[in-house]
Order: sequence, then C-alpha cells, then structure tokens
Amino acid sequence: MTIRCEIVSQDRTVFEGDVDMVVLPGAGGEMGILPKHAPVLTTLKYGIIKVRKSGKEELFTVAGGVAEVQPDIVTILADAAENVGEIDVARAEVARKRAEEVLSRGVPTDPDTYLSVEAALRRSNLRLDAARRYGLSGTRIPKSES
Repeated sequence: MTIRCEIVSQDRTVFEGDVDMVVLPGAGGEMGILPKHAPVLTTLKYGIIKVRKSGKEELFTVAGGVAEVQPDIVTILADAAENVGEIDVARAEVARKRAEEVLSRGVPTDPDTYLSVEAALRRSNLRLDAARRYGLSGTRIPKSES
C-alpha cells in the first residue's frame, strides 16, 4: 500500500510519486505520514522532507509552506524546496556570506529588507547543513517506482 506524494514549490513540481512514507517538518514537530493517515493540515518549518519507497529514501529541503494530508495523498506547497542532490554548495555559501555581510553592518531599518536577508540566511544555512549532513549523492527514487 502506498500514498501519493506531491511536493510543489513556487516555481516547479519538485517531486511526485507513490511512496511508502513521508516524513516532514510540521509546525508541531516531525511527522511521519503513512497510507490511510487521518486528514491533517499543517504549516511547515525549515527542514528536511524524507520520502521513502521500497527501502530507498529521497531527501528534500523545505523552507516553509503548508502540507495537506489526506488518506491517499500528501500535498506539500512549499515556499521553497529542492532535492538535496541538487544543492549548489558554492552558490549557497555565496548567499550565506552575502546575508551575513549585510547583517554585520547592522539590522536593516526597512522591515522587508531585514526579512529578506534573514530568510536568505536561514535558507542558505539549511541548504549547507543538508549538503554536509546527507551528501550530494542522495538516493533518488527512480521515476518507474514513483
């Protein structure tokens, strides 16, 4: 028995397929979702989504959003998401340093600028941590299995 999983970011579908289990960083903590799960709607924290199928695990970073769980489908609408294997470490390092430089000059007085810089720093730290922790050669679930 499987459950359908769809991970969608603002600009693309990051993953879709039938899987055995989804683990996501819900607002109340890490949640494991199995087929026939009770309906749930939750916001997502910055973290890692784990998608498991036939003993293989595929990992995705997620930077906020919402997840709707129904007994036969998990729909994740992420503010930003990507497969850990797609992370460009050099680009994430540049983004982290740029954000740290802006903040080292003092907190921006414009709230929108501050929130943008703070989000860039959190997102780049998440990406760098995921790349270090899980490596860039994360197992991918072949399309024929999803």
